[in-house]
Amino acid sequence: MDFLHTEPEQLIAIARRALAHWQWPADCRIELLKLRENAVYGVTTGDGRRAALRLHRPSYHSDAALRSELQWMAALGAHGVPTTRAIATPGGDWLVNVPVPGEGEQVPVDLLEWVDGQPIGSAENCSFEGEEAIESMYAEIGRLAAAMHEHSAGWPRPAGFMRQSWNLEGCLGPQALWGHYSALEGLSAAELQLFERAVGVVRERLGAFGEASDRYGLVHGDLVPDNVMQGPGGLVVLDFDDCGFGWYLWEFTTALFWHIGQGSFGAAWRGYLRGYRSLRELPEAQLELMPAMFMMRALVYMGWMHTRRETETAAQLRDPVLQTSVELAKALLGEA
Repeated sequence: MDFLHTEPEQLIAIARRALAHWQWPADCRIELLKLRENAVYGVTTGDGRRAALRLHRPSYHSDAALRSELQWMAALGAHGVPTTRAIATPGGDWLVNVPVPGEGEQVPVDLLEWVDGQPIGSAENCSFEGEEAIESMYAEIGRLAAAMHEHSAGWPRPAGFMRQSWNLEGCLGPQALWGHYSALEGLSAAELQLFERAVGVVRERLGAFGEASDRYGLVHGDLVPDNVMQGPGGLVVLDFDDCGFGWYLWEFTTALFWHIGQGSFGAAWRGYLRGYRSLRELPEAQLELMPAMFMMRALVYMGWMHTRRETETAAQLRDPVLQTSVELAKALLGEA
């Protein structure tokens, strides 16, 4: 089922059928909040109860992977990391599958506690009030990332826990999780050759870095401004849809990526490092890998823009991401 080509009324009907599993009233107000990987709705009852209902794109994640995501979110919340939590059905399940009439498939759905506030920004717009505000905010983001990684490193994962891996093959291999960068439409032969040479450097450096437990584990994987909420009590981490196994530096890379080339980059870098190091060690030697990490992140986004090419977001971000990718590749190869 392709959400982008599904009539809004059909998605709303699926949402209402899903809410019946939680015994929420049939006359709940339902409003679309986000339509990208998933369809996310805000639902409100007549007496003021609120929650976020997620319709997951079929076949993107297995039920086991989706339940694993919710298990880690719950464990992080119990550990003191501010995030939302899944609401169980009266039968005790966090995930339900709603049949799509006439299509022979089911849509996985979960219901999450409501979080008041606004995202701190977006991939399309990383503007903030000023350098001091950025550094302060990213110090808190870095601290939250370190708290997640501390939990990740010591958490005995439940039986059957299953998430994707943001390793070299997951990011750059023929079956890359978000699609292979080389499939992006309109790349020139010179650009493809440039990226191939850059990938060689990335593979060499990250291969040598390795995946020891002090540097690789369970990460949020998408700590972009869209997924960090400024709430009444401080920042809250949302949207663990892309959580998986990867380098802890991957979190830093993703959090900073949309500031590359912006005046905000230095302040965001300083803030994240300060906040992260307030809870967890991050050696200077590891920071030498960041150019390779940024390059890999850029190529992952290029793959995403190919596989999600029909979305407005992919169309809007294609040119700036491609330009950033070329600049990162040249810098990595010493050709800037």
